[in-house]
Amino acid sequence: MFYKKTSEEVIRHLNSKMEGLSQDKAKKRLAENGYNELEEKSKTPTWKLFVESFKDPLVVILLIAALVQIFLGEVVESIIIFSVLILNSILGVVQTKKAEGSLASLKQLSVPNAKVIRDDVKITIPSRELVPGDIVILEAGDYVPADGRIIEAQTFKVVEGMLTGESEPVLKHENSIDEECALGDQKNMVFSGSMVVYGRAIYIVTGCGMNTEVGKIANLLDTAESKETPLQKKLDEFGKKLGIGIVGLSALIFGVQVYRGGNIVDSFMFAIAIAVAAIPEALSSIVTIVLAMGTNTMAKKQAVIRKLPAVETLGSTSVICTDKTGTLTQNKMTVVDFYMYGVKKLALADNTRGQEIALTDIESSQEFTLTLASTLCNDSDITGEGVEIGDPTEVALIDYVSKNNINYKKLREKYNRLNELPFDSDRKLMSTVNKIDDNILMFTKGAPDVVLSRCKYALNDGELVPINEEIINDYKNANEGFSKKALRVLAFATKKIDDENFVPSIEDENELTLIGLMAMIDPPREEVYDAVKEAKESGIKTVMITGDHKTTASAIAKDIGIMINGDLALTGQELDALSEEELDKNLEHISVYARVSPENKIRIVKAWQRKGKITAMTGDGVNDAPALKQADIGIGMGSGTEVAKDASAMVLLDDNFSTIVNAVEIGRTVYSNIKKSITYLFSGNLGGIIAILFAVMADWNNPFTTLQLLFINLVTDSLPAIALGLEQPEKGIMKNPPRNPHESILSGGTLTSVLKRGTIIGMVTILAQYIGMKESPELGTAMAFATLTLSRIIQTFASRSNTETIFKLGFTSNKYALGSVIVCLGMFGLTLVPFMRDIFAIPASYGLSSFVTCFGLAVFAMIVMEVSKLIKSN
Repeated sequence: MFYKKTSEEVIRHLNSKMEGLSQDKAKKRLAENGYNELEEKSKTPTWKLFVESFKDPLVVILLIAALVQIFLGEVVESIIIFSVLILNSILGVVQTKKAEGSLASLKQLSVPNAKVIRDDVKITIPSRELVPGDIVILEAGDYVPADGRIIEAQTFKVVEGMLTGESEPVLKHENSIDEECALGDQKNMVFSGSMVVYGRAIYIVTGCGMNTEVGKIANLLDTAESKETPLQKKLDEFGKKLGIGIVGLSALIFGVQVYRGGNIVDSFMFAIAIAVAAIPEALSSIVTIVLAMGTNTMAKKQAVIRKLPAVETLGSTSVICTDKTGTLTQNKMTVVDFYMYGVKKLALADNTRGQEIALTDIESSQEFTLTLASTLCNDSDITGEGVEIGDPTEVALIDYVSKNNINYKKLREKYNRLNELPFDSDRKLMSTVNKIDDNILMFTKGAPDVVLSRCKYALNDGELVPINEEIINDYKNANEGFSKKALRVLAFATKKIDDENFVPSIEDENELTLIGLMAMIDPPREEVYDAVKEAKESGIKTVMITGDHKTTASAIAKDIGIMINGDLALTGQELDALSEEELDKNLEHISVYARVSPENKIRIVKAWQRKGKITAMTGDGVNDAPALKQADIGIGMGSGTEVAKDASAMVLLDDNFSTIVNAVEIGRTVYSNIKKSITYLFSGNLGGIIAILFAVMADWNNPFTTLQLLFINLVTDSLPAIALGLEQPEKGIMKNPPRNPHESILSGGTLTSVLKRGTIIGMVTILAQYIGMKESPELGTAMAFATLTLSRIIQTFASRSNTETIFKLGFTSNKYALGSVIVCLGMFGLTLVPFMRDIFAIPASYGLSSFVTCFGLAVFAMIVMEVSKLIKSN
């Protein structure tokens, strides 16, 4: 661990020196170690993805049926089947290819050039040619080209949010660190892809390419599993069982027909017709379309879906692992409290919500002095366009002053800065010298313990008094109270100076006069409180995973309701110390993970998945990408890195946790609507199969031709099934627990509804064929076709709910459903046009009376379905 070694030890370990490597040694190491770039595993060719999409059992059956029909001369039906299957395959391949962008975006983080010292000469080389032991120079604005140990640093700050998840710049130093610490606390190291925002440093390269922290993430991305959604799994399982059943049924009917002396070719075509009737050819397309419509609804609510199945997965989510900064919080430091000895405040903070505390009387000398200190001993700024410049803590101070209706820029102009002592991580202080009217004052801000130790006096309601134990204890108690709330605290002090030409030194930061404390935090978003509560009521466990410190994370988690009595908070190091058995035992009681690594995040997700929980994971940094890919649904932030977005199934445009909860409601609704569509499709198919089986047993003619069945399955079924996908949420949908991901696609009353409605449709179809056969077998077939078609179309109204009748829902409450019924009835009408009658085997004897009979039977079937709902509810 290089951060534990001194810089001299690291240089010796890497066989380097301050003058840099020689060019010959660098070339030799480059040959041994390879280029400083990320490696990418080979991808599955597009043609192979396309071929693999035809492995589904139902697809195989349809392909065989289509090929047989071509051989037997039935070309039109085969073309229709092939068209549907190819469309489904193309949609699947496009979705898969879109998901392959993560590593490509990660590679874009590489830095083109690096400033190095070789042979004691400063040169610029392509960063891909860096090797371990190279001495690299970094300045403000540079991106770090490879991991390394800092040798020299001058007020050096780096933004490492893409790795740690925390947006605040990290002040770096060159000293060794004795204790074990997480990546975010390794303040003498720099990491590839992070950005220098202040100062200058020299460091020695310790890791290149796949051996960097970003390289480790790239490897995790390659090894993280892409999860099938619960719906995909259940549709696959159901498809296999349905395929076996259909093949068996078709074979049985073929055997019976041949046994009875039927023509082998006619019997085989009859068996093919059974397969076509049983398989919902458009099911995959309909599910895709319903999911796509769900994505459109989510996009309007700031949640962009990148992978269609994620819409349904959200509906079964039982655990949300969420980042803190920016997702649960506002990602903006805010002053929420202050303390001044002897000054009575109107309100004290219970302020993790970030409610502003106004200065009680700005004309009071002590409060005005605190305002001056926080404004003048401050290097930040806010532009006219609202762009914040500088350290977030300092920005919070001037933002707070501005919200108290004080123009900080005018204060700075009026009380101009004469000199300064910049902030230093060793002394933890910053001082400025300003001219205040006819006086010269030095203002100092810094860590409370350090400032308190430098003070000889204190302000007591504006009066200068010698500092004593009582005052010191009061300030220590106030600071401790703030710390328990995980507030970040700064202390402010002042000192009168006699000389206008005074140049401050470190020794001058003594015998100060204590002014007061200001406390701040990145507060939770207001809407998060209700969102966490709603998630809990929906049976969803929310877990905070953050790169921040445990104390801060726990305070926020308790405040917003994620962490309750008895829950645990762990650091990444504490998590590493747990065995898998210990983690599994305590998992459901751990609500906060702090200072975590990318490996920690994947481990947490896998632990929940071992318990059978559908797990969502949020993230915005490069460090989050592997866990986002591993999770059942990865949720990237709109403001995050492209790497995180590419690894995600969904992106939050507003980075807001409450948007996830809104998306869960939409996901549950989409899944419920998909089940309604499936119920609709299989009920109609079952009705057709029942009619065919009865015809076989009764030795009647086949009630349908193959083309008639294709017309029903592909034309009149599709629009109603899609319209059912636009139903509004059922009442109380967010009061129910997440559905069991292992439950069958036909569970929850779906199978019962399919059997009941399918039987009713089958019975009226048989009755229609019987009525028509009294005149001729051809009319019997035509009436069976018409009744099955009309029954399946009108069944749309009954399919809108398993509990509410259409008379309670209203025929017009889902205009899409009503419109689909009208359109499908019009399409059926086209089959009755003279030149279309021959194609669909509808004889001239089929007239108005036949149509009225068929339509009446279809309406009767719908009424029976609705009456059964009323009987069940009573």
